Amino acid sequence: MQSQYNQFKALVAITKASLIAIFKNPGSLFFSLVFPLVFVWIFGFFGMNGFSKQRVSFSSKTDTANIAYTVVSNIQQLKIIKYNSDSLQKLDLERGELDAILNITTKKDSANKEQYIIQVIATNATASAVAQLMPFLENISLKINPEIKSNVHIQQNIYTIRPYRQIDFILPGQIGFSVLFSTLFGIAFTFYNLREQLVLKRFFASPVNKLSILTGIGFSRLSFQLLNVVVLIVVGRFWMDFTLAHGMITFIEIISISIIMLLLLMGIGLIFSSVVKTDATIPLLINLFALPQMLLSGTFFPISIFPAWMQSLCKIFPLTHFNEAMRKISFEGLGITEVWNHLTIIGLWTVVVYVIIYKIFKWE
Repeated sequence: MQSQYNQFKALVAITKASLIAIFKNPGSLFFSLVFPLVFVWIFGFFGMNGFSKQRVSFSSKTDTANIAYTVVSNIQQLKIIKYNSDSLQKLDLERGELDAILNITTKKDSANKEQYIIQVIATNATASAVAQLMPFLENISLKINPEIKSNVHIQQNIYTIRPYRQIDFILPGQIGFSVLFSTLFGIAFTFYNLREQLVLKRFFASPVNKLSILTGIGFSRLSFQLLNVVVLIVVGRFWMDFTLAHGMITFIEIISISIIMLLLLMGIGLIFSSVVKTDATIPLLINLFALPQMLLSGTFFPISIFPAWMQSLCKIFPLTHFNEAMRKISFEGLGITEVWNHLTIIGLWTVVVYVIIYKIFKWE
């Protein structure tokens, strides 16, 4: 008599085999486990530093020896940012990195009693943040001495500047995000397919110079991505009031930096196309390289929300320096030579990447 097939054992065997297959697939592990954990870790810092805190800094003229300074420094709702340079402090205030600069001084009144003067220096771009800041400052007298409330005086000095709009932060990040992913995917898949179809091998066997082959194919992708950058800038400028500090000159400088970044990303795409065995691995490599930069390079939110050690990590990424350079040129009006420190990091990345390409690039 034929024994009955054990369906439960079959179910267990299929389940076990499928589970092993999932764990052997690096893509599944990354997108199902690692990627969500990274998101939770990064966005968890939002609650630690908090966007609701008012970002203030003390003027270099502040009297740090009086009690008012001590009380203000300990207000939990304030995030105190320190500067070694008055010019940098003022610059951050004008571009919205600071909500206000506080200048705290003391003097004696006619009855020889201590008076505390808190001068709030802000711009029209941060006026709404100052309105939220005022209640905290108005209550500090209660923490000093309820009986001397009249001896705490708050003065507001709000001056008008070129408004720092949200688009002035968002658009450079979106340009970086766009060129990062589209260039990597475009170059990596293009060269992988050309190699698999033996097109590159035929090119290599032809009299055409090898550099001309790579440059020609790469230039077509670079031109297309550059067109996307131009469209984003034009739309941002004429529909969303994106700031171009010096008009056409700023536009040309932004395009120039975009070309440098595109050359770097084109090289990284070539590396990915050379090391993979199947085209299914390309998205995994791109995401491993690009997603941390998307989250940690100031693309959607400033890296200042992270702890100091993590900000140092962020500054390793080329996209961080691309975003910073773009914002400094577009809004602050710096020239391309004045962002040399950011361009140097991007340049070092480019040199290293093309040295690697020279060593590993495959024609077949």
